Amino acid sequence: MIHFVVHEPADGVGVVVVEDVKAGTDLIGWVMDGDLTLNIKSESDIPIGHKISLNDFKPGDTVMKYGVDIGKVVAPIKKGEHLHVQNVKTKRW
Repeated sequence: MIHFVVHEPADGVGVVVVEDVKAGTDLIGWVMDGDLTLNIKSESDIPIGHKISLNDFKPGDTVMKYGVDIGKVVAPIKKGEHLHVQNVKTKRW
């Protein structure tokens, strides 16, 4: 079963595609470009459609999704944690 999808191999996040991901769950991800799989343990509860971090990030780091810069990290994020508005902000304003 695929739990999250990643578009590009260099992306730092995947999108959860199943309901009710709970902290401590072993997840399988699919990288579309290259048809690869990843294994990550969820460090947080993550709702469907939200992002899971594929790397550890520190404040000031850039997050890539679809091969595009989607924002700046404003709070530390561990691999497997929920990546959302509480820890990433747009660079547009």
